[in-house]
Amino acid sequence: MHFASIKNCDIANGVGVRISLFVSGCTHHCHNCFNQEAWDFNYGQEFTKTQEDQIIDLLKPDYIAGLSLLGGEPMEDLNQKGLLPFVKRVKQIYPNKTIWCYSGYTYEYLLEKSKTQEYTKELLSLIDVLVDGKYVEELHDLSLRFRGSSNQRIIDVPKTLQQNEIVLWQEGK
Repeated sequence: MHFASIKNCDIANGVGVRISLFVSGCTHHCHNCFNQEAWDFNYGQEFTKTQEDQIIDLLKPDYIAGLSLLGGEPMEDLNQKGLLPFVKRVKQIYPNKTIWCYSGYTYEYLLEKSKTQEYTKELLSLIDVLVDGKYVEELHDLSLRFRGSSNQRIIDVPKTLQQNEIVLWQEGK
């Protein structure tokens, strides 16, 4: 797996101050995507233990709320394979920090995919909030918090898995 960048002290991609990992590789190719260079699976650098350790260290301060996974597309098969062991490690070391994931895939698609793809179900179970759906330029709305277009949902993944129906994330709950 390759990554495009690691952002320290990001306040745009989830609640609180976060560390954001922008993975490389995306097959959606959304029109006017803000990160088109990351469509290429070989863009940037290889994600190694060095970068894992860097992010683990960046997550350490109490004022850091958690980790956000963006792209590219974190839920592409190749990226899931690379992210799963890392996300498990983050959850083990920092069980009280949240993990947000931005995906062009819908939750329903990922749930269906989890029946045949070996990493999807476990990775989903480690994510606290999923911002799902492709960016649609015609639905772009600058007033939306944590998403680019109005078709995208902010899903509380643990509650959704528990209740077996989509539960939208509500700040503070």
